[in-house]
Formats: sequence, C-alpha cells, structure tokens
Amino acid sequence: MVTTVVHCHPVADSFARAVTDTVIDSVIDRGARHHVIDLYVDGFDPRRPDPTVVAEHRELLASTGLLILVYPTWWSAQPAMLQGWFDSVWARSETDAGSFASISRVIVCTTHGSPKWLNALEGESGKRTVSRYLRSRCAKRCRFTWISLYGMDGIDHETRRAHLGKVSRAIRRFVGR
Repeated sequence: MVTTVVHCHPVADSFARAVTDTVIDSVIDRGARHHVIDLYVDGFDPRRPDPTVVAEHRELLASTGLLILVYPTWWSAQPAMLQGWFDSVWARSETDAGSFASISRVIVCTTHGSPKWLNALEGESGKRTVSRYLRSRCAKRCRFTWISLYGMDGIDHETRRAHLGKVSRAIRRFVGR
C-alpha cells in the first residue's frame, strides 16, 4: 500500500512540520512506500492551480491506499491553501472516474488553538469537510481517523512531545495494513 502525506503550513519550523516529520518517520519505520506533498514548499497556487500539478496529484492519489493530511485548523477549518487543493485536485471532472477508490483510510493530524468544546460548538466544519466530502470520493468503506491537539495556544513542550508520541503510535498502527 502506498501512503501519501500532505503537509500544509507556511512556516518551515512549525509544530505542524514536527507532526509531519513524525508521520514520515513512522511510515518509513514501517517500511511503507510513501510520497510527500508539501503544498507550500512545492509552490501550489490555490488561485490558479497548474493543470499539470493537479493531474500529477490526482494520479498519485489514484494509487494511494492511506492518505495522511497534516495541517493546523484555523478559524474552524483547513487553511485556504489546503482548501484550494481540495477544490482543484478532489473536484470531480469529466475525465476522472469520480473517485479515488484505492484510498481505504484517511488520517488527519491537526492542531487547534482553541479547546475542543469550542470547536464542537462551532460545528467542526474542517472535520466534516474531510470526513464527509473527501471520504465520499474514496473507497466504499474508507475509514477516517482524526488526531487532534486542542488548546495549542496554551500548552507546554511536554504536552506537545506527548502528542507527537500519540501521532507516531497511531500512524504505526495503520501503516502497512
């Protein structure tokens, strides 16, 4: 099974980058084939997506079994860059089969500045975007896993380190299945 990791954060030394590095290390440790899409490093432009890049990403996703998305949740949703990627790469077109049927599991690793109760009150629109829309394009029984660190703005280094351990254990559990 091929694992594709999509990273979306504009700051190179962010906590999201540490989460992505943990994910990649865990995937490598399990010996899985993998690809990494880093939307900022790759220069993805959500306003004017390059049709060649969109086609490459669609082709990559068509051979992906496990999709892992790593991003911060801002204003209760994905960053605009990631939403633009969803809108262009995941959009149905007349030339595709209408789905990424090889993807049997989607894992989201995200952080929230606010506490869990506030995200629940706001409706968790980012979570619904992935768990409903993206998953509807995947395998019929595609599984969804949400790994989130809430209250990011007020936690200490040890809590962050513990979260990285949680991410590593979860990824190792699902990679190679």
